[in-house]
Amino acid sequence: MAVYTHVSAEALAAFLTRYDVGDLISAKGIAEGVENSNYLVDTTKGRFILTLYEKRVEVDDLPFFFALLDHLATRGNPVPPAIKDRAGVTIQTLEGRPACLIQFLPGVSLSHPTAAQALAAGEAMGRMHAAVADFPNTRPNSMGIDTWQPLLERCGRSLDEIAPGLYDDLAFAIGDIAATWYADELDRCAIHADLFPDNVLMRGDEVSGLIDFYFACTDIRLYDLAIMHTAWAFDATGRHYDAAVGDALIAGYQRYFPFSDADQMQFWGLASGACVRFTLSRAWDWLNTPPDALVTRKDPLAFWRRIKEYDPNLASLMKTLR
Repeated sequence: MAVYTHVSAEALAAFLTRYDVGDLISAKGIAEGVENSNYLVDTTKGRFILTLYEKRVEVDDLPFFFALLDHLATRGNPVPPAIKDRAGVTIQTLEGRPACLIQFLPGVSLSHPTAAQALAAGEAMGRMHAAVADFPNTRPNSMGIDTWQPLLERCGRSLDEIAPGLYDDLAFAIGDIAATWYADELDRCAIHADLFPDNVLMRGDEVSGLIDFYFACTDIRLYDLAIMHTAWAFDATGRHYDAAVGDALIAGYQRYFPFSDADQMQFWGLASGACVRFTLSRAWDWLNTPPDALVTRKDPLAFWRRIKEYDPNLASLMKTLR
């Protein structure tokens, strides 16, 4: 979440008249994240999230995201479905951008999750994957393994401004990981693909919300857990691994999906892939985020360092990880 497109109070008040949500009291931009413009909106009838979809989110993908949220919500998962206006329309236009009003969920996102919270979050992911067993819609992964090399080339040698040698190291890692990416051996389903701690709302040790589904897609089910593991089990710098949190995530998930032999063999390679994927996307944002955007850029190297935990042999070959 972030703010790239600014919405005036007058425009927002007029926008809200399409809904039965009361009158505008206040609105505040949300700086976390990097994908869309988001506002926390308070009205006389409650609290909502307003999202304006920026260029990285394709308008044609929105029906998939909202169908997935509706599917999960009807099966008891704590997700925030979009709100339809009085005419039954979900996707609107505001300030020249596609826009939606979304149900607000209570809870807080965590900076330093405990093992107990990780256990609950892993279980919530398992419950979510079980719920999509009969979800019929599909969407390719817009940040899947086949996109990493093209994104590397788009970043180009500017990567070496982040760390000398980063371009060559990432190119080598992509080739090495792709050679053992045995996707056909593993289950596939609709996945969140971005379930970081800031996309999980907690009330104590209980999960109260799973949010921000705008990378959701059809991909390897276990890859979703691998992404979550890389995001939850390290400190913000990527230098310190918390095995208790990582183990708890896996234990919670296995209450729904015990690891098969193939899962056990492939998990660490999938996690290495997640490290590369988020290094690349963060590097792109680091190099291309507008200076006047209300958004916090995230250090690409914080994810790159994590690969040491998942593939020490590969990491030992990387100039930037020595």
